[in-house]
Formats: sequence, structure tokens, C-alpha cells
Amino acid sequence: MHAPPVPPHRPAAVAAADAHETDRHAPQPRLGVHLAGDGVDVAALASHATAVELCLVDVVEGEGAARFRERRVALSGPAYGVWRAHVPGVRAGQRYGFRVHGPWDPAAGLRHNPAKLLVDPYARGLVGELVDDPAIRGHAGTDAYGPPDERDSLPFVPHSVVVPEPTGPLAPRPRVPWSRTVVYEAHVRGLTQRLEALPEHLRGTYAGVAHPTTIEHLRSLGVTTLELLPVHANVPEPHLLGSGRTNYWGYSTLGFFAPHAAYATRAAQEAGPEAVLDEVRGMVHLLHEAGIEVLLDVVHNHTCEGGADGYHLSWRGLDNPLYYLHDGGSPARLADVTGTGNTLDFRRPAVIRAALDSLRYWAQVVGVDGFRFDLAVTLGRGADGFDAHHPFLVALQTDPVLCGLKLVAEPWDVGPGGWRTGQFPPPFAEWNDRFRDAVRQFWLADAREAAHGRSGHGVRDLATRLAGSADLFGHSDPPLLRGPVASVSYVTAHDGFTLADLVAYEHKHNLANGEQNRDGTDDNRSWNHGLEGPAEPPGAEIAPLRRRSIRNVLATLLLSAGTPMLTAGDEMGRTQRGNNNAYVADDETSWVSWDLSPWRKDLLATARYLLGLRREHAALRPDTFFTGRPRPGAPDGVPDLAWFDVDAGPLDHAAWHDPRVRTLQMLRTAPVAGARDVLVVLAGGLDPVDVTLPGLRAAAGEGAEEWALAWDSTWEHPGEHVEADGDGLGRPGDVAALEPLSLRVYVSPTTTS
Repeated sequence: MHAPPVPPHRPAAVAAADAHETDRHAPQPRLGVHLAGDGVDVAALASHATAVELCLVDVVEGEGAARFRERRVALSGPAYGVWRAHVPGVRAGQRYGFRVHGPWDPAAGLRHNPAKLLVDPYARGLVGELVDDPAIRGHAGTDAYGPPDERDSLPFVPHSVVVPEPTGPLAPRPRVPWSRTVVYEAHVRGLTQRLEALPEHLRGTYAGVAHPTTIEHLRSLGVTTLELLPVHANVPEPHLLGSGRTNYWGYSTLGFFAPHAAYATRAAQEAGPEAVLDEVRGMVHLLHEAGIEVLLDVVHNHTCEGGADGYHLSWRGLDNPLYYLHDGGSPARLADVTGTGNTLDFRRPAVIRAALDSLRYWAQVVGVDGFRFDLAVTLGRGADGFDAHHPFLVALQTDPVLCGLKLVAEPWDVGPGGWRTGQFPPPFAEWNDRFRDAVRQFWLADAREAAHGRSGHGVRDLATRLAGSADLFGHSDPPLLRGPVASVSYVTAHDGFTLADLVAYEHKHNLANGEQNRDGTDDNRSWNHGLEGPAEPPGAEIAPLRRRSIRNVLATLLLSAGTPMLTAGDEMGRTQRGNNNAYVADDETSWVSWDLSPWRKDLLATARYLLGLRREHAALRPDTFFTGRPRPGAPDGVPDLAWFDVDAGPLDHAAWHDPRVRTLQMLRTAPVAGARDVLVVLAGGLDPVDVTLPGLRAAAGEGAEEWALAWDSTWEHPGEHVEADGDGLGRPGDVAALEPLSLRVYVSPTTTS
């Protein structure tokens, strides 16, 4: 057992070197614990505290459970809320934490409890596990507003570790233009845990992500940008810890500077946090050498500490009223716009500073290429709600380290006015949930309704998404400034059904999550094609149609204007067996399966082929919005985009608003000399349809186009082909017979002048 050498409510004497009067006019120190000269410089923000101690923790060797010895050094201060010291004799690898003294007055928002060892919010490394013990909470018993708990938490909480700044080189950033960016959302463990081509000790690790086999898969697929689910140090939420489960996704942060050690190789974990950091940097370095960018999904909107009855691990004990958003009432209660029990208060400069410091660290020291901000609306909330000119958002636009990186917002939270898609300022891109919903609606939900004799939603919303969602991302000063690349277009993500499950399940199957199937959305916009679950005998006859639906959705994603995002494993038909909220499933439910049946191999080949089409044809990856008019200065006089009905005529107002219209032709003309025109034909009805191929260039005096069929979603494998008129070409006015629920891509066989 741990026996603290100093009574828990009596601060240690101030170190002699820091016993002098605090200089309030000295520059603000770098927060955290950092190697400096003969020891470490220490600075901790605790503006309401009466005393703060640095606690140096040593492991006492012996049999049985780990035992700890603790040395305490009182910090001087506060100066503008910061307590500081230089402590000689401390070296890299030293475990430490803080103990904070001050009022325990929960009704006023004050929760100081020196019996609790606190994680340094700026710690570069953490060791140890969080143990489900009453001592990890600050209050005694079940009343969060009751007296403080006096049990020492040191044996039950992770410890901060002094980590030196790494000095090894990093490969240059790939700096992929947005117009060529293809995002691949993956989980560090889930991506390679089942990849048998990797040595077993590398599976599910940072090193495994950067293994040549993994990199070859990403490169051959056409991925330019790997977006990793949270890699910040995290712990399970209270309701999961008590049941022995974990938050597999990692949206429960304990350290915004420390990598999650459990994703490192066993050798790195045993060597300590410095080796874990080196493995993360090595992953980024190797991915950069392969031309692949790395984005991190960061969760700066809340912490792992939960509601008022939750953990007492770091921010709550350091400065609860400063770090956390409160409702302004009495007694003080946390305001929760994240759905997690707490919200970091981005009205506070100290909170903004902490987030910016973390982002700069990962960009400069680790070398990542950008960030996806979870529940980003929370980060832009001021006194009157979301503000696109919030100081944090302005800082990201102007900071010389961060403004040149890829910045992606999840543009919503669960608070009032929380849906803000399209309202973030440049240079942000944003997850486009309207794209997800429109594509699912057209190909799956509306088809399901049609199978029951009910009408759907027509083609208007789908066309808007295909063209880059200017209705959402075109509002700027000047207008249309951001372009369609601001739309991170997706149909699946880590939360929700996988692509394969979208065509096999109409209802969530989340009982394994332990919440009686109450968790997860019911708005899936999916279609099981008549049978819930796997298409095994006697329902195997629906499997081909399901596969075609997957290809329809996949092609719509990859051929739309915008920045496409694939979810890891969708290109290989990964299933979660109908679980649409597998946040606790750190098992084969969530891990990518690399054991490919024939149809999954065909799907992978299809994904590679479609991304190849996107790379090859500039018309499929515009970086400016379409106007439906000739491009300025273009000599050919043809519009950049045109829409046609089944008879190759323009869609009139009635057709655009008719829910029964299920066929649409989209013609994108070549944006630059030497490129090719592309025609995409979507047939969303349940019956075959004859479509007359359109043309534009004959009317512009350039002669009639020819169309080469590049791909058809009825093909199980992209190597299949269709010949038209005996020479493989179709012409405007030719009639093409499309199968029900199918999509075709035609390309002009000659380049434009």
C-alpha cells in the first residue's frame, strides 16, 4: 500500500530556490514539466488553488502489487493562476503528478482535493491503468456535492512521465492538394489487428499502420490521407470501467499531449513513454515517405472525467470552474453540449491556449498533417452560442504553424443550435452529413420505399450533393470561396452502419453494447433488400443486388465533387453484423477483416478502379464550384456542368421537384485543356430504363462527342466491359439500356483542346 510521507491536507514547504516572491511580470511559462538544465521546469495552472505540489513518484520494487514512494515539492505562486518551480535532479522517465490544495465547495464549482494525484494536462507520456476504485473520485459516497473523499488515489490512476523532446528527423509533409485528397478513416488497432501478413507483434500497433504491407494497401487503393481515430491517451468512461469494458474508439481523453500507449508495440510499452512517442513519430515518418498524409481525430470538446459524479483525475482537481463549462446557476452544475457529462469551456483563454498548444505539439514534434475536430461546434461556442469568428477558430486560421494544415470540422454538437454544417470559416473543410443522408436516401431508403409501392424524394437533393453542396459550402465573402473540396463527403464513418451493413440491415443490432439496444441512431436510411442480416440460403438470391447497391453507393461517393472519405474496410465489405454503434467492441466486430472471399476481392478491385478514374479525370475532382455556364476564358463555350433527363433533354422545374423521377444524367466537361468530359448516369428505379445519351459540344460547333463506357455498377469486377455499336463507343442520341438500380460512367475518348 502507498503511504504518503506528507499528510494529504498539508502542503510541503516551498523549495528553497523558489521561496522568493513571485515575479508577476515574468513571461508566462510553458505549462507542464519539461527538462531544463540540471532538472525540470514545472508550471501548473490552478487559479483557484491555495497550494500546488509536484509529486515525484517512484516504483518500489518487490513482490505482489506495485508499491510507490512519493516525494513532494511545493510550487511557488500563483502568478496569473500559474504555480511554478525549477526542480533539480529530475530526469527523463520520472513519474509525477500534482496535488492541489484549496476550497472544497462543489456548490461554488470548487473541487480541490489534495488526496488525489492529478495527471498533468501537458504530460507528454502516461503510464499505468485507471483502476475502478472509489478513490478515483473526488467526492465521498454517491453525492457529488457531498464531502471530499480522503483516500489517496495514487495507486489507482495513471501517472504522468517526464519525456524529452524527440530529435530524430521527419520526412517532409506530402502536402496533397485538396482536389486530389482521398481520406481514409481508420483505427490504429482495428486496421491491422487481423492482418496476418504482418508479424504478429506489429498487428494493431502504430508500427503496423506504417508496415510496408499496410502502406501498399493504402497506396494501391488510392488513399492520400489517413485519418486516425483518437490516439491521445484515453481511459474508459465510468459506466464502462465498472463493467470491465473500454471505449474502443478513444473519445475519452485523459492526455492531449500523450500518445495512447496501448497502441504501441509491446517492446515500446515496456521501454516507456519515450519509446511510445518514437513509434508514433516513426509511423508518421514512414507514411510521409510513402506520400500519405496523417490527420488526427482530436477530442478537445470534453474530457474523460464525465459529469460531476465522475472521475477526479486532472482538470477537475486543478481548476474545475476554469476548465469546464457551467450553467451559471447555484449550485454550480456542468453544462453539457457534448453528451458526455462535461464540456471544456472555450470562452476561457486558458482552454483555448491548451488546445492550441496541443495541436502545435502534434504538428511540430510528431509531424502530423492536420486534424479532424470532434464536435467542433463546441470549440466555437461563446456566450451567445456558436460563432464562426470565435477566437479559437480565428487562431486556427492565423496561427503560422496550424493555418497551413488540413483542418476538418465535425460541424455539430448536441447543444442548442448545434447543427452548423457549412458554417465554418475557410480554410476548414467539414464532414458533410447532408451528403451521407442524400446518397443513402436515393439508393437505399427510397428504393426500399419503392419496393413497397411508396414514392421517394426524387433527384434534386442528390444532384446538389453530386455537384459539391454549394448550398452549404458556397456561403462566404466573396461567395463560393471555399469550393466543393470543403465538403468531406462520406456515406459511412466509425459510427453507424458499415457499407456492407447498409445493404443488409434496416434495424440496429446493438445488444452486445450492453445498453439494451437503446444506443445508436435509428435513422439509418438503409435497405436490407428483403431479408434482415446475412444473405444465406434461402435468401442468397438477393446477394447480387446487395452487391450492386454497395457499388452504387461507393461510386456515388468517389465520383462526386468534394473530398471523399472512405471508412477502413468498406472497400473490402467489412461487416459489424448490424451494430451501428460499436464503440465498445475492441474485437473482431470492429477490426478490419483481410480474409477476402471472391466478392470482397471484386469489391476491392472496384474501389481501386473508381479511385483510379477519379485521379485520371480532372472533371471528377473540381476545386471550384460549378456554375452551369462556360468557364471564364474557356474557348469551347460549353458549360462546366449540365443535367439531363432520360431523353437527353434538360430537367425542367417540375422534374427537379417530382419525387417519382429516379433517373439523372450528369455531364461534367473537361476543366482544362487535355482533359476529358465525363458523363455519369444514375438509374434509381426498380425497373430497367432506356436512356438517351446527351451531348453538348455539337451545339458549340465542335462536332458530336463520342462516349466510351468506363464503368457500370452491374459489373461484379471492373475488368468486365460493354461494347456499343461494335466499336465500344456511344454517341449523343444513342439509347443505352440500363438495369434497375445501376450507375454508369462514360468518358469522352478524346481530350479537349
